[in-house]
Amino acid sequence: MAWDEWEQLKSDALTRQQSGAAHMQLNHVPDDPGGGSPALPGQTGDLKVTQHDLTKIGSQAHTLYNQLWDKARLSNTSVDSAASDLTKQGFALGAGLQHVSGKWDTQLNSLLDACAQISNHMQVTKKIHAGDDAYIQRQMSSIDTLEAGFDERVGGPGKHNPAYDTPKKN
Repeated sequence: MAWDEWEQLKSDALTRQQSGAAHMQLNHVPDDPGGGSPALPGQTGDLKVTQHDLTKIGSQAHTLYNQLWDKARLSNTSVDSAASDLTKQGFALGAGLQHVSGKWDTQLNSLLDACAQISNHMQVTKKIHAGDDAYIQRQMSSIDTLEAGFDERVGGPGKHNPAYDTPKKN
C-alpha cells in the first residue's frame, strides 16, 4: 500500500466518523449476523478415531502401495526398450520418452514412499495407543486394588459395620 493511499483511507475514515458513520475497525472479526453465541466443542463434534479407523487407513495405504508397485512401475519395461530403440534409430523422441519414464519413476517413488509412511504411521499409532490404553488400565486397576486394601467395611456397602456395634445389654 502506498503512503498516499494510506493517507486517503485515513481521511475517508475521519470523514465517516465526523458524519456519524461507524468507526474504522482494524483486526476485528465481525459478529455473527445471526447474533448467536459461538458453538461449544461438544456441539460441533469432537475428533474421535477408533482403532478400526486407523486399521482401515493403514490397510488402504498398504493396498495402494502394493497396487502401485505391481502395476505402475515402468523401469525395465517396454517403455525403456522403446526409448532405447528409438534413440538408436536416431529419433529425438527416444530421449524424450526416456526423460518422461525417468520423471514417472521419480514421482511414483515419492507416492510409494508416502503410502509406506502412512501405512507405517497407522501401525505405529495403533501400537502406541494400545500401549497407552493398557498402561492406563493397569494404573486404574492398581488404584482399585490399593483402595480395596483401605476399605474397613466388613459388611456390604451402605451397611453399618457390626464390628463397631456397642454390645447390647440384656
